[in-house]
Amino acid sequence: MRVFKFGGASVKDADAVKNVVKVLQEVGYQDTLVVISAMGKTTNAMEKVVESYFNDKEEVNASIQEVIDYHHGILSDLFQNPNHPVFAKVKVLFEEVKGFLAWNKSPKYGFVYDQVVCYGELLSTTIVSAYLNEIGISNEWLDVRTLIKTDSTNRDAQVNWERTQQEVVSLVDRSKLNITQGFLGSDDNNFTTTLGREGSDYSAAILAYCLNAESVTIWKDVPGVLNADPRNFENAQLLDKISYREAIELAFYGASVIHPKTLQPLQRKEIPLKVKSFLNPTDKGTTVGKGNGIEPKVPCFIVKKNQVLLKLSSLDFSFIVEDNISEIFKLFHDHRLKVDMIQNSAISFSVCLDNKFRGLPPLLEELKRKFKVVCHEDVSLYTIRHFDDNSVKSLQNGKSVLVEQRGKETVQLVVK
Repeated sequence: MRVFKFGGASVKDADAVKNVVKVLQEVGYQDTLVVISAMGKTTNAMEKVVESYFNDKEEVNASIQEVIDYHHGILSDLFQNPNHPVFAKVKVLFEEVKGFLAWNKSPKYGFVYDQVVCYGELLSTTIVSAYLNEIGISNEWLDVRTLIKTDSTNRDAQVNWERTQQEVVSLVDRSKLNITQGFLGSDDNNFTTTLGREGSDYSAAILAYCLNAESVTIWKDVPGVLNADPRNFENAQLLDKISYREAIELAFYGASVIHPKTLQPLQRKEIPLKVKSFLNPTDKGTTVGKGNGIEPKVPCFIVKKNQVLLKLSSLDFSFIVEDNISEIFKLFHDHRLKVDMIQNSAISFSVCLDNKFRGLPPLLEELKRKFKVVCHEDVSLYTIRHFDDNSVKSLQNGKSVLVEQRGKETVQLVVK
């Protein structure tokens, strides 16, 4: 069985949905499980609904209406009959969102986030599944929350692999084309959880692992894995082959094509990962699998924007040693800030952090009780794998470098 994953850009409007059909017809869809993300920028729009719920309740209905109008535009373009059952199904999903926001008593942002944002994927798969059936491509719609079981950590849930394996094996009919959602799971109380932004790739890998799939294909609007994001770097090159190890390194440093967690379950069972273009589905793309390094071997550029650089030093010029570092990392964990780079000396400690869960203000309060703290917000972390002198110079040119760190294969620069 194969697993395909289509992201938001591949289903952003009616023409894009029709292109998904074209891809399936060109490459085949028998014995295939298709994982689909929310349409276009729907996840961002649903996040706006959550923000309105907590900060400006008068805007909630308007925020939801934007999402309704967007999806109804796609529905109207795909289905000529306004009485098609899919219209009623979509209406029910939006009523569920409104109902949850009306009766919810939880003050926890993460919990509300997961229960609301999940509807992006439920909407997209409901529409795509109905359209496929409408044009004669029979398929089974599956609620991935019944398949992927997790703990109760909102917005970054951890998979219960044993239970997930049991559910996937019992509920997925391998002989059919199956349509399901990315990004989502559910906890022991059947509340929705999410696997982290861009978690649909991870969903595909989880399901492939449990199904012993022959391959996973991620369909993108790029020809495959490039050595740099063309939105941030010029002259990006296609990488034909990447080893699991190299791909995990690239993902760890923030390469946007592959989710950091995606490769681990695939590597354990040596399931090949293919990254291909949904615009040119028969092109070769990139294959991630067994092997060494990358082909061709060229510098790979990665950037993480909107980072935070903290420089900590002891108040009395004493050494920053194991006890201090252990305490500092516990605070990072408690406030859910992800460490992307560290550098330390005898009396100072620098760290570049991802503040996606907005834990920086309380963290700074605690750190300032024991350390002198210098905080640089809105910095960018650049990473070059397989660097050479020219590649480093090209990044340094015209930039204010706050921290530089070099290893045998990797250079990292924090710049303002």
